Amino acid sequence: MNILIDNKNGEPIYNQIYSQIKNQIISGELKEDEMLPSIRGLAKDLRISFITTKRAYEELEKEGFIYTLPAKGCYVAPKNIELLREENLKKIEAHIEEIAKLAASCNLSREDVIEMITFGLEEQE
Repeated sequence: MNILIDNKNGEPIYNQIYSQIKNQIISGELKEDEMLPSIRGLAKDLRISFITTKRAYEELEKEGFIYTLPAKGCYVAPKNIELLREENLKKIEAHIEEIAKLAASCNLSREDVIEMITFGLEEQE
């Protein structure tokens, strides 16, 4: 597992850890039932507080991306298709908001945007 902390980007460190692990799970880089580094071990490797790592792991567990076995460690949870679908829907909504802003700045009509999306979807077929 590869985690990079950027102290300059302003995003909380626990959230950087959370996002990177979540993305590695969604992409399949981290496999189902794969053991994650211990909270203390990851904190030591990243030279951060164990509390910061613990918070990231708690968020991942709350969201259903990992599970904990007492005295054994944390593991990647089996992929929940509905959870992955929901994550992708959130990404699509964010992209649509960005499209709407860009379209407004270019004075594109709704029909123009729909035509562009339709064209993009046809190319995927």
